[in-house]
Amino acid sequence: MAGTLALAGAGVGAWTVLTPGPRVQGLADGAFLDGRKAAQVTAYLNAKAAGRQDKVRATLDGTVVPVTAEGGRLKLALPRLTEGKHTLVVAGDSSLPFASYQKVVGFTVDTKAPALKVAEPEVKNAASTVSAGGKTSAAADAKVTVTGRASGDAKVTVDGKEVSVDKSGAFTITVPKGTPSVTVKAVDRAGNATTRTVSTRGRRPMIRAAHITAIGWGDKTLHDNILALVRSGKLNAVELDIKDEDGEVGYASQVAMAREIGAAKGYYDARKAIAELHAAGAQVIGRIVAFRDPKLGAAAWKAGKRSQVVQTPDGQAYNGGHYGNLSFTNFADPAVRKYNRDLAVEAAQLGFDDILYDYVRRPDGPLSKMRFPGIGSATPEQSITSFVADTRTALRPHATYLGVSVFGIAATRPTEIAQDIGALVKVSDYIAPMVYPSHWGPGEYGVANPDTAPYAIVQRSLADFARQAKGTQTEIVPWLQDFSMGSTYGPAQVAEQIKAAEANKMHSFILWNAGARYQGAALQQIAAH
Repeated sequence: MAGTLALAGAGVGAWTVLTPGPRVQGLADGAFLDGRKAAQVTAYLNAKAAGRQDKVRATLDGTVVPVTAEGGRLKLALPRLTEGKHTLVVAGDSSLPFASYQKVVGFTVDTKAPALKVAEPEVKNAASTVSAGGKTSAAADAKVTVTGRASGDAKVTVDGKEVSVDKSGAFTITVPKGTPSVTVKAVDRAGNATTRTVSTRGRRPMIRAAHITAIGWGDKTLHDNILALVRSGKLNAVELDIKDEDGEVGYASQVAMAREIGAAKGYYDARKAIAELHAAGAQVIGRIVAFRDPKLGAAAWKAGKRSQVVQTPDGQAYNGGHYGNLSFTNFADPAVRKYNRDLAVEAAQLGFDDILYDYVRRPDGPLSKMRFPGIGSATPEQSITSFVADTRTALRPHATYLGVSVFGIAATRPTEIAQDIGALVKVSDYIAPMVYPSHWGPGEYGVANPDTAPYAIVQRSLADFARQAKGTQTEIVPWLQDFSMGSTYGPAQVAEQIKAAEANKMHSFILWNAGARYQGAALQQIAAH
């Protein structure tokens, strides 16, 4: 064989010039290289031309490329290939062992990932029901349409299957309703890729729920009373504690940290409880008290893992006031975040329909008296939001909604406990503000005594949350008061709060009574919305 000129690079193939009739293999005229391939390209002239580098001339974009001997071949010392179009010319004369020739190859280095925009689909959910299999459904045979646009030259796949893209880069696909999410990937001619994962469930369908603790679920009277409200059509969901304010996990969790610190209590069998509630027609909301966790706080401090606990500026455990020492764990600590996230994923795998975080905040009190090891340059609000966003990402493979319980004041005072509603509505399926009338101070929202004016304070405070959720698919699902603290709250006062929520077009709610004793007379039969 005559001498050869070859361009080669890992993942590129080879560019070989042969005589007679030079031709290119691997890297052809018009080829596109991404950054990795461009960094690995080498060029050389083989065998019989060794020692004759003076007879070979190479240029890249008009600039001479040095030709040097390397063993039994000549190497073209290509410079670092930059972004854009390039032209390589290699020429030799007739004194070489092969005929005079010239080869010109144009190629493009493209290191920029393709543009990819995927719209979050609008899914109009009817009032939801629970299937025999346990998951919620509004219209099992409906489809969800996902639209997007990619760079014009990109190929687009959805969950690994290529989809048709028009000349402008636009594409449309449909997936069965109930699909948790889809992953869209665009790959351009150079091999650069952009990936987006979007939820395809749409808005959280209407829920009307009541809270019960893990221990309360084992109490026959409390258990039966809540199920009676479900079976009568007044509730369609039950909030059952996963991890409570004491840091105890209600079922026999297999999450490593829960077992290491003795938090997994096994007060109820999660699969059996979920199956029973589903059979009764209720969805199951699993509440995780995130960062108020004295169980983990005490264990971490004893083990010398003090970064897992909120501290004072001098490194001591922060006193959580009426919550007690070591009551608040550090939301910026990776191990603490992972523990709560792992519980959320485990619960989703067990069949909980929703994960609802509570105490997903910093302790109340002056920020100057607190230290959060590992927070870096982030604000407490940013750190809390990123934790919620990480959980949402972890839950995407599951048909599980994510809610966030927040203080009523968070809508107007986000830094007071590190709950930025404007940010949280972008990373959750619903916000659950605790707008209990008894918890507002005199004069809030122009209400002289909120505890005696349940409609006014709930209607006015929820309007602020509605404003911040506008333009998103995030629902507002308020916690409402079904207990007495100061004023006596009977069915009329509970019903007034429900009417106030509906005045803000909020048809979902969760009732709170620490003892799980609810006033069914306050509730109406659920109608479709």
